[in-house]
Amino acid sequence: MIRVELVKLVRRPRVWACVALLCGLPTLVALLLASTRLAPPPGRGQAFLSAVLSNGQLFPAAALAIVLPVFLPITVAVVAGDLVAGEASTGTLRYLLIRPVGRTRLLVAKLVAVAAYVLLAIAAVVASSYLVGVALFGFGPGAAVGQAGGITSLSGVQLSPIQLGLRLAGTIGYIALAMVAVGAIALFLSTVTDSSLGAALGALAVIVTSAVLTPLDAAAVLTPYLPTTRWLAWVDFFRDPIFWRDIRTGTLVQLGYVAALMGAAWANFTTRDVTS
Repeated sequence: MIRVELVKLVRRPRVWACVALLCGLPTLVALLLASTRLAPPPGRGQAFLSAVLSNGQLFPAAALAIVLPVFLPITVAVVAGDLVAGEASTGTLRYLLIRPVGRTRLLVAKLVAVAAYVLLAIAAVVASSYLVGVALFGFGPGAAVGQAGGITSLSGVQLSPIQLGLRLAGTIGYIALAMVAVGAIALFLSTVTDSSLGAALGALAVIVTSAVLTPLDAAAVLTPYLPTTRWLAWVDFFRDPIFWRDIRTGTLVQLGYVAALMGAAWANFTTRDVTS
Protein backbone atom coordinates (compact mmCIF):
# COMPACT_ATOMS: atom_id res chain seq x y z
CA MET A 1 0.00 0.00 0.00
CA ILE A 2 2.80 2.39 0.88
CA ARG A 3 4.55 1.63 -2.41
CA VAL A 4 1.33 2.32 -4.32
CA GLU A 5 0.91 5.69 -2.61
CA LEU A 6 4.52 6.66 -3.29
CA VAL A 7 4.16 5.73 -6.96
CA LYS A 8 0.98 7.79 -7.20
CA LEU A 9 2.78 10.67 -5.48
CA VAL A 10 5.67 10.83 -7.94
CA ARG A 11 3.29 10.56 -10.89
CA ARG A 12 1.33 13.64 -9.90
CA PRO A 13 2.38 16.67 -12.00
CA ARG A 14 1.46 19.08 -9.20
CA VAL A 15 4.10 17.47 -6.96
CA TRP A 16 6.89 18.26 -9.39
CA ALA A 17 5.45 21.69 -10.12
CA CYS A 18 5.56 22.47 -6.39
CA VAL A 19 9.15 21.19 -6.11
CA ALA A 20 10.20 23.28 -9.13
CA LEU A 21 8.66 26.41 -7.62
CA LEU A 22 10.38 25.77 -4.29
CA CYS A 23 13.76 25.43 -6.01
CA GLY A 24 13.12 28.36 -8.33
CA LEU A 25 12.56 30.98 -5.63
CA PRO A 26 15.96 30.60 -3.88
CA THR A 27 17.64 30.46 -7.30
CA LEU A 28 16.04 33.77 -8.22
CA VAL A 29 17.22 35.29 -4.93
CA ALA A 30 20.75 33.97 -5.54
CA LEU A 31 20.84 35.46 -9.05
CA LEU A 32 19.71 38.84 -7.70
CA LEU A 33 22.35 38.74 -4.96
CA ALA A 34 25.07 37.73 -7.41
CA SER A 35 24.17 40.44 -9.93
CA THR A 36 23.80 43.28 -7.42
CA ARG A 37 26.20 42.11 -4.68
CA LEU A 38 23.76 43.71 -2.25
CA ALA A 39 22.99 41.40 0.66
CA PRO A 40 20.85 42.55 3.62
CA PRO A 41 22.92 43.59 6.65
CA PRO A 42 23.23 41.12 9.56
CA GLY A 43 20.01 40.92 11.54
CA ARG A 44 17.83 41.96 8.61
CA GLY A 45 16.22 39.82 5.94
CA GLN A 46 16.19 36.02 5.93
CA ALA A 47 18.71 34.11 8.04
CA PHE A 48 22.20 33.68 6.52
CA LEU A 49 21.57 35.91 3.50
CA SER A 50 24.05 38.48 4.83
CA ALA A 51 26.84 35.85 4.78
CA VAL A 52 26.04 34.19 1.46
CA LEU A 53 28.09 36.59 -0.66
CA SER A 54 31.28 35.49 1.09
CA ASN A 55 30.47 31.76 1.24
CA GLY A 56 28.10 29.96 -1.10
CA GLN A 57 28.05 26.87 1.14
CA LEU A 58 25.68 28.74 3.44
CA PHE A 59 23.10 29.26 0.73
CA PRO A 60 21.20 26.00 1.47
CA ALA A 61 20.48 27.32 4.98
CA ALA A 62 19.44 30.67 3.52
CA ALA A 63 17.25 28.89 0.96
CA LEU A 64 15.44 26.96 3.69
CA ALA A 65 14.84 30.22 5.55
CA ILE A 66 13.39 31.70 2.35
CA VAL A 67 10.89 28.91 1.62
CA LEU A 68 9.94 27.91 5.17
CA PRO A 69 7.61 30.71 6.33
CA VAL A 70 5.19 30.64 3.38
CA PHE A 71 6.01 28.63 0.27
CA LEU A 72 6.95 25.26 1.76
CA PRO A 73 3.84 25.06 4.02
CA ILE A 74 1.63 26.01 1.04
CA THR A 75 2.97 23.20 -1.13
CA VAL A 76 2.73 20.68 1.72
CA ALA A 77 -0.89 21.70 2.39
CA VAL A 78 -1.76 21.44 -1.32
CA VAL A 79 -0.23 17.97 -1.69
CA ALA A 80 -1.53 16.56 1.61
CA GLY A 81 -5.00 18.05 1.21
CA ASP A 82 -5.43 16.18 -2.06
CA LEU A 83 -4.46 12.72 -0.80
CA VAL A 84 -7.89 11.70 0.52
CA ALA A 85 -10.24 14.47 -0.60
CA GLY A 86 -8.88 14.34 -4.14
CA GLU A 87 -9.67 10.64 -4.45
CA ALA A 88 -13.09 11.17 -2.89
CA SER A 89 -13.94 13.94 -5.34
CA THR A 90 -12.90 11.86 -8.35
CA GLY A 91 -14.78 8.80 -7.09
CA THR A 92 -11.75 6.54 -6.73
CA LEU A 93 -11.72 6.39 -2.93
CA ARG A 94 -14.83 4.22 -2.75
CA TYR A 95 -13.44 1.72 -5.24
CA LEU A 96 -10.10 1.72 -3.43
CA LEU A 97 -11.80 0.78 -0.15
CA ILE A 98 -13.73 -2.04 -1.82
CA ARG A 99 -10.40 -3.83 -2.14
CA PRO A 100 -9.18 -5.69 0.95
CA VAL A 101 -7.31 -2.63 2.24
CA GLY A 102 -7.91 -1.51 5.81
CA ARG A 103 -8.65 2.15 6.32
CA THR A 104 -5.98 2.44 9.00
CA ARG A 105 -3.41 0.99 6.63
CA LEU A 106 -4.50 3.38 3.89
CA LEU A 107 -4.27 6.38 6.22
CA VAL A 108 -0.77 5.37 7.35
CA ALA A 109 0.26 5.07 3.70
CA LYS A 110 -1.08 8.58 3.07
CA LEU A 111 0.97 9.95 5.98
CA VAL A 112 4.09 8.23 4.65
CA ALA A 113 3.40 9.86 1.28
CA VAL A 114 3.23 13.26 2.99
CA ALA A 115 6.55 12.63 4.72
CA ALA A 116 8.08 11.46 1.42
CA TYR A 117 6.96 14.64 -0.33
CA VAL A 118 8.35 16.80 2.48
CA LEU A 119 11.75 15.09 2.33
CA LEU A 120 11.76 15.25 -1.48
CA ALA A 121 10.97 18.97 -1.47
CA ILE A 122 13.53 19.85 1.21
CA ALA A 123 16.24 17.69 -0.36
CA ALA A 124 15.61 19.32 -3.75
CA VAL A 125 15.84 22.81 -2.24
CA VAL A 126 19.06 21.98 -0.35
CA ALA A 127 20.76 20.28 -3.30
CA SER A 128 19.82 22.91 -5.88
CA SER A 129 20.66 25.82 -3.59
CA TYR A 130 24.05 24.31 -2.72
CA LEU A 131 24.96 23.98 -6.38
CA VAL A 132 23.69 27.47 -7.15
CA GLY A 133 25.36 28.99 -4.09
CA VAL A 134 28.76 27.45 -4.76
CA ALA A 135 28.57 28.28 -8.47
CA LEU A 136 27.70 31.94 -7.84
CA PHE A 137 29.52 32.72 -4.59
CA GLY A 138 32.27 30.10 -4.26
CA PHE A 139 33.40 28.06 -1.27
CA GLY A 140 34.43 30.98 0.88
CA PRO A 141 37.78 32.44 1.96
CA GLY A 142 40.63 30.09 2.74
CA ALA A 143 39.43 27.33 0.39
CA ALA A 144 41.72 25.68 -2.09
CA VAL A 145 40.51 25.29 -5.65
CA GLY A 146 37.61 22.81 -5.70
CA GLN A 147 37.68 22.37 -1.93
CA ALA A 148 35.37 23.67 0.78
CA GLY A 149 36.68 26.27 3.18
CA GLY A 150 35.75 26.89 6.79
CA ILE A 151 32.34 28.17 7.87
CA THR A 152 31.78 30.69 10.65
CA SER A 153 28.89 29.77 12.93
CA LEU A 154 26.42 32.31 14.30
CA SER A 155 28.47 32.26 17.49
CA GLY A 156 31.64 33.24 15.62
CA VAL A 157 33.23 29.79 15.89
CA GLN A 158 34.71 28.19 12.79
CA LEU A 159 32.87 25.07 11.57
CA SER A 160 34.38 22.40 9.37
CA PRO A 161 32.48 21.20 6.26
CA ILE A 162 31.64 17.98 8.15
CA GLN A 163 30.20 19.94 11.07
CA LEU A 164 28.22 22.07 8.65
CA GLY A 165 26.86 18.95 6.95
CA LEU A 166 25.75 17.42 10.26
CA ARG A 167 24.05 20.61 11.34
CA LEU A 168 22.36 20.92 7.99
CA ALA A 169 21.11 17.34 8.38
CA GLY A 170 19.65 18.25 11.78
CA THR A 171 18.03 21.28 10.20
CA ILE A 172 16.45 19.16 7.47
CA GLY A 173 15.06 16.73 10.04
CA TYR A 174 13.62 19.51 12.20
CA ILE A 175 11.99 21.36 9.30
CA ALA A 176 10.70 18.08 7.86
CA LEU A 177 8.95 17.26 11.13
CA ALA A 178 7.35 20.71 11.23
CA MET A 179 6.09 20.28 7.67
CA VAL A 180 4.77 16.77 8.40
CA ALA A 181 2.71 18.43 11.14
CA VAL A 182 1.31 20.83 8.52
CA GLY A 183 0.60 17.82 6.33
CA ALA A 184 -1.18 16.11 9.23
CA ILE A 185 -3.50 19.12 9.54
CA ALA A 186 -4.31 19.01 5.83
CA LEU A 187 -4.65 15.22 5.87
CA PHE A 188 -7.13 15.37 8.75
CA LEU A 189 -9.19 18.01 6.94
CA SER A 190 -8.93 15.88 3.81
CA THR A 191 -10.85 13.15 5.65
CA VAL A 192 -13.54 15.64 6.64
CA THR A 193 -14.26 17.16 3.23
CA ASP A 194 -14.30 15.95 -0.37
CA SER A 195 -12.69 19.21 -1.49
CA SER A 196 -8.90 19.08 -1.73
CA LEU A 197 -8.85 22.87 -2.07
CA GLY A 198 -10.90 23.20 1.10
CA ALA A 199 -8.54 20.91 3.00
CA ALA A 200 -5.48 22.85 1.81
CA LEU A 201 -7.03 26.23 2.61
CA GLY A 202 -8.13 24.98 6.03
CA ALA A 203 -4.57 23.90 6.87
CA LEU A 204 -3.21 27.23 5.67
CA ALA A 205 -5.81 29.05 7.76
CA VAL A 206 -4.49 27.24 10.86
CA ILE A 207 -0.92 28.22 9.99
CA VAL A 208 -1.81 31.85 9.30
CA THR A 209 -3.79 32.06 12.54
CA SER A 210 -0.83 30.66 14.44
CA ALA A 211 1.54 33.17 12.81
CA VAL A 212 -0.79 36.06 13.68
CA LEU A 213 -1.22 34.99 17.31
CA THR A 214 2.45 34.23 18.00
CA PRO A 215 3.65 37.83 18.51
CA LEU A 216 0.56 38.92 20.50
CA ASP A 217 1.04 39.39 24.24
CA ALA A 218 -2.64 38.58 24.75
CA ALA A 219 -2.01 35.11 23.31
CA ALA A 220 1.02 34.42 25.53
CA VAL A 221 -0.72 31.45 27.14
CA LEU A 222 -1.23 29.81 23.75
CA THR A 223 2.05 30.82 22.12
CA PRO A 224 4.20 27.87 23.35
CA TYR A 225 1.74 25.42 21.80
CA LEU A 226 1.15 27.11 18.44
CA PRO A 227 2.58 25.16 15.48
CA THR A 228 4.62 28.02 14.01
CA THR A 229 6.12 29.36 17.26
CA ARG A 230 9.43 27.49 16.99
CA TRP A 231 9.66 26.93 13.26
CA LEU A 232 12.85 29.02 13.16
CA ALA A 233 14.48 27.19 16.07
CA TRP A 234 16.52 25.28 13.46
CA VAL A 235 18.79 28.33 13.32
CA ASP A 236 20.17 27.19 16.69
CA PHE A 237 21.84 24.27 14.92
CA PHE A 238 24.26 26.82 13.49
CA ARG A 239 25.40 28.12 16.87
CA ASP A 240 28.34 26.68 18.76
CA PRO A 241 27.51 25.04 21.02
CA ILE A 242 24.08 24.15 19.63
CA PHE A 243 21.18 25.66 21.62
CA TRP A 244 19.00 22.60 22.19
CA ARG A 245 16.21 24.04 24.35
CA ASP A 246 13.94 25.47 21.63
CA ILE A 247 14.82 22.60 19.28
CA ARG A 248 13.71 20.01 21.84
CA THR A 249 10.54 21.93 22.73
CA GLY A 250 9.67 22.52 19.08
CA THR A 251 10.18 18.83 18.30
CA LEU A 252 7.80 17.79 21.08
CA VAL A 253 5.16 20.30 19.96
CA GLN A 254 5.30 19.12 16.34
CA LEU A 255 5.16 15.46 17.39
CA GLY A 256 2.12 16.31 19.49
CA TYR A 257 0.37 17.85 16.49
CA VAL A 258 1.17 14.88 14.28
CA ALA A 259 -0.09 12.39 16.89
CA ALA A 260 -3.25 14.35 17.75
CA LEU A 261 -4.26 15.13 14.18
CA MET A 262 -3.54 11.69 12.83
CA GLY A 263 -5.55 10.26 15.71
CA ALA A 264 -8.43 12.56 14.79
CA ALA A 265 -8.04 11.64 11.11
CA TRP A 266 -8.11 7.94 12.01
CA ALA A 267 -11.21 8.33 14.20
CA ASN A 268 -13.05 10.18 11.44
CA PHE A 269 -11.86 8.16 8.46
CA THR A 270 -12.47 4.72 9.97
CA THR A 271 -16.08 5.62 10.83
CA ARG A 272 -16.85 7.68 7.75
CA ASP A 273 -19.46 6.54 5.29
CA VAL A 274 -17.61 6.85 2.00
CA THR A 275 -20.15 7.36 -0.77
CA SER A 276 -17.90 8.82 -3.46
